[in-house]
Amino acid sequence: MVEVDETPVSRQSGSHTSFAPVVKKVAPAVVKIVVTTKATNVSVPQGFGMDDPFWRYFFGDQFSGRTPNRQFTPPRQRGLGSGVIVTKDGYILTNNHVVDGAEEVKVSLQDGRELSAKVVGRDPKSDIAVIKIEGKDLPFVTIADSEKVQVGDVVLAVGNPFGVGQTVTTGIVSATGRGNLGIEDYEDFIQTDAAINPGNSGGALVDLDGRLIGINTAIYSRTGGNQGIGFAVPSNLARDVMSSLIQDGKVTRGYLGIMIQDVTPALAKEFKLKDSTGALIGDVVPKGPADKAGFKEGDVVLEFNGKKVPDSRRLRLAVGAVKPGSTVPVKILRDGSAKTLEVTVQQQPGTEQLAKSSGPGDTDNGTLNGVTVGDLDPQTRRQMNIPETIRGVVITEVQPDSAAAEAGLRPGDVIQEINRRPVKTAEEAVKMTEAPKDKVTLLRIWSNGGSRFLVVDESKVG
Repeated sequence: MVEVDETPVSRQSGSHTSFAPVVKKVAPAVVKIVVTTKATNVSVPQGFGMDDPFWRYFFGDQFSGRTPNRQFTPPRQRGLGSGVIVTKDGYILTNNHVVDGAEEVKVSLQDGRELSAKVVGRDPKSDIAVIKIEGKDLPFVTIADSEKVQVGDVVLAVGNPFGVGQTVTTGIVSATGRGNLGIEDYEDFIQTDAAINPGNSGGALVDLDGRLIGINTAIYSRTGGNQGIGFAVPSNLARDVMSSLIQDGKVTRGYLGIMIQDVTPALAKEFKLKDSTGALIGDVVPKGPADKAGFKEGDVVLEFNGKKVPDSRRLRLAVGAVKPGSTVPVKILRDGSAKTLEVTVQQQPGTEQLAKSSGPGDTDNGTLNGVTVGDLDPQTRRQMNIPETIRGVVITEVQPDSAAAEAGLRPGDVIQEINRRPVKTAEEAVKMTEAPKDKVTLLRIWSNGGSRFLVVDESKVG
């Protein structure tokens, strides 16, 4: 179980002569993560200088001569990051980008132990991942309520920058609720000036009580090193994502079916609003949850589920955090009058997990375990540069330890056919992978500008 301490940090005035007691409490639970990714064959064209001794030095005599279009396999790639143990039985929070594409994950503890880790789940939209090591009574960090963090609070960042070993830096909370940075889909960052560098990703941002308030994720830098602007995913968001990944193997976010925008001063004047807070509804999806609840274009959302809505980004975060099927109150302003509507939140459409990755005790009769697909809508086509002539469903996630990943499926690939049958929607793909004749699936996929066939064999899994 995750331990949560929601009491605010003490903000009594006075200087700290030493942070050693806090570090002593936290450091054993912050780990180094070493990731090994699978090598891929690379084609080297004629005229690439294959007779240069440089190539023979690193790759052997296969590079002697000038045979055109030789194939070689470069060494497996290794990456470094950090993580935080948050339960005594070994669940670790880290960043998705730390373990994305991992073939092997090793975790090094402060006491010298090196343990193999399993990727439990990843959420690219928040850049949070959960991995698991086996152990009992492991050191762990208690999670704090990140909503109670205030600008000016003193914080410590603990991680493994540049692979030099565990390092602790200190600073303050420079800002909260940072977003619209283009780093992730769901952004609600804590900003800090505590030094964060490459390798700190996935490490702990803690308060002076030694409680986790964020997972260090990104830096703003012109040089690639620390320049005093670092960002951490708040612990509340990380905790919610972790719970979903452990329980369901994926993160399911809520959906209202509205197009929203911030209220600018000019819009506030036109809509006769007192100020620029809230989220303005520009469009309502027909037959969506909001449409059924009575929302209209021009409504301004002031409160969602009992909490004030300062802008459109906060509303998007709040809706995404609601469990689909829940009915929540929404306070709106329409033509100068406030009213409250009840809306039943639905699951975000267009993304379906074909099957969960099998785990201990799991029983699954489907195929393409660990693969998540989405509908190929116009926005997705633009983002992934997929031609209009291509039909199918786009892969949004592939669990790294799955047979699908082993076969070569990657996010961004388009599944055109499943067992020689065309597939058009994510929902259709789910049905086509349920109760198959066997556990071997023939796929026709589009990737890198062309189509090819690929076989996913799950008959030996488990």
